Amino acid sequence: MSDGGSGPGGPEPTVTPEPGWGPPAQEPPGFSPTGPGPAGPGAVPAVTYPPAPDRPRPRFVKRWWVFWQSPDDQPRWARPALLAVAALAALAYAWGLDTAALEPFYAAAARSMSMSWHNFLFGAFDPDGTVTVDKLPGALWLQALSLRAFGVNTWAFVMPQVVEGILTVLVLFRAVRRLAGPGAGLLAALVLAASPVTVLLNRGNISDSLLILLLVLAADATSLAITTGRCRTLLLAGLWVGLAFQAKMMQAWLVLPALWLAYLVASPARGRRLGHVALATVVTGIVSVSWMLAVTLVPAHDRPYVDGSRDNSEFSQVFDYNGLSRFEHHSAYTTSVGPIAPFLAVGLETRTFLNSSTASIGRSWHRLLSGPLGRDTAWLVPAALLGAVSVIVARRRRLRADPVRACCVLWGTWLVIHLVAFSDGAYLNSYYTAALSPAVAALVGVGLTSAWRAMRAATAADVAPLDAGARPSHGGWVGRALVGAAVTGSAAYAVWLIPSGTGVRPWLVPVVIAAAVVADAVLLVSVLRRRDTVRVGSVALAVAALAMLVAPSVASATAVTDGLGPFDTPFEPASVLMVTRHDVRLAQDRASAVDRTLETVARTEHTRILFMTDTSIVAADYILASGREILPIGGFTGAIPSPTLRQIRIDVAFGQVRIAIVPVVPPGHDPRMVWIRTHCRLLRLDPPAPVRFGVYYCGAHA
Repeated sequence: MSDGGSGPGGPEPTVTPEPGWGPPAQEPPGFSPTGPGPAGPGAVPAVTYPPAPDRPRPRFVKRWWVFWQSPDDQPRWARPALLAVAALAALAYAWGLDTAALEPFYAAAARSMSMSWHNFLFGAFDPDGTVTVDKLPGALWLQALSLRAFGVNTWAFVMPQVVEGILTVLVLFRAVRRLAGPGAGLLAALVLAASPVTVLLNRGNISDSLLILLLVLAADATSLAITTGRCRTLLLAGLWVGLAFQAKMMQAWLVLPALWLAYLVASPARGRRLGHVALATVVTGIVSVSWMLAVTLVPAHDRPYVDGSRDNSEFSQVFDYNGLSRFEHHSAYTTSVGPIAPFLAVGLETRTFLNSSTASIGRSWHRLLSGPLGRDTAWLVPAALLGAVSVIVARRRRLRADPVRACCVLWGTWLVIHLVAFSDGAYLNSYYTAALSPAVAALVGVGLTSAWRAMRAATAADVAPLDAGARPSHGGWVGRALVGAAVTGSAAYAVWLIPSGTGVRPWLVPVVIAAAVVADAVLLVSVLRRRDTVRVGSVALAVAALAMLVAPSVASATAVTDGLGPFDTPFEPASVLMVTRHDVRLAQDRASAVDRTLETVARTEHTRILFMTDTSIVAADYILASGREILPIGGFTGAIPSPTLRQIRIDVAFGQVRIAIVPVVPPGHDPRMVWIRTHCRLLRLDPPAPVRFGVYYCGAHA
């Protein structure tokens, strides 16, 4: 994972990169892929390779029809190999699409938004549009459009995320190829497609899939801006980040330091770089707040109440509830709008309503490197960091506009910022860590291909001294040593991450160890051989890449075959797997019992609201199943002041609602719940459990 240095036989040679592995054709003036080499006595002559033969294009056929053929500036294998990787990613993401486990809260919101353009525009959670979701609705817009087009089906919820995941693989290839060549881009695409957290995320209905796609598009635009110095290209990167803000709010801004730093370091736009970055930042800010400003201008009585705020403000929801409060060291059961409903606190502890397999993991520097979070995304994090550091150090004397170093600066900064932010976050769902995967994949790809180029350059330097009777150089061994260290370290780390017990294939650990041993052995052979080193070294690096991908690939395959989704983690015991599906089954059991009561009431009562309940979390399953209005009291956490007690009493008095389903154990002290329990008649009570709900009748004869 290093470019190595010059051997004792002379200064570093100038090597014309072989098509497909060197930097791209668009390079700053005066840039040489291996840096300038002084001429003079003893200098190693430049090694050139014959140009690739021109491929005849099909006659009378438009170029886009033959999409499987590589463009003229890429090697023959680039496009077919990329399409193969994308096909494998599509298979992993879409396998069992019609039986995916949906997250009920987001799925219910998407169904409500698909029922009217008013709900769609404002991101309403319930069909009547009384309250919004507790986040910006950017990603849910695509799901709602899918439902309007294809109807309410499980696959219609998940299909947008499958498409977004495939596009992310393709865009990452292009972003890395621009700066480090097609070889690095292809390896990055392969590592991303094999990442367990990426596979899990794109098999569900979570908004992070769109977030990551838009951020990788921003990195792609920044990579192009680094090679051209064009302001409009950097402005496009700012636009993509602003759109990503609509999907996941302030998390989108975490990539800005990485994008801007790489541009400031390597852009050829001398004297204009700061101005370009300032303009792009303005574009990001305007696009980010545009929808929030538009909603704020709409009178409060014409739109749903903004969940996650006590003042009906989108800005409070985004920058307080979903922003700064995530880094405050308060109780896990307290939010910026107040304490969560007591029954939710019990559900968080007993995993009854919320995914808590990772939420209970406290802040620490190793939070993302061990346990379920480590098995999601950390398999290759150490190798990625080693690759970034070694490449930056090896290329420290290159020209300022060195594209490979700029690539490592961009993705390395991206990775470090997300590691720090997620290690200190107050509440961390496992799928959040998918934002690390593009950076890890890019750095692994750049590190391995840089080692390959260093080995080839060292071989070229050895050829001329051997012919002149000089002492041969062993340059390039540093790069192979670093690759060997990365392979050995990744294998040891994987063995440590893989838990013992259920969910783990018994052959996995021996295979991981054997693959690492074989890779190290082939790397050693490539160091000892003085002739034909390029071919042997290429095989060695290919084996090394496969050895590093064994554990995460098996984890991803396990996720697919076991039907896991975004809230699950590979190799977990059966007791903690399939949390979302367990929640759905529990809600369905409760719904079947409640439905019998509702049918009895429906014979005599015809109400606009099917029933009212505590929090959007409880209402979600019923809205998803029926498409009927279920009035959520208190929003997602039960703490917001909508609807008010006065509004509930008015709805009951005018016959808009007759049934209420509210927690009895633990009861809580919300005045709205207290009024229902004291003024309505109890019809049925859940069996004894940590959380018990009661069905109440609030009619005229209650």
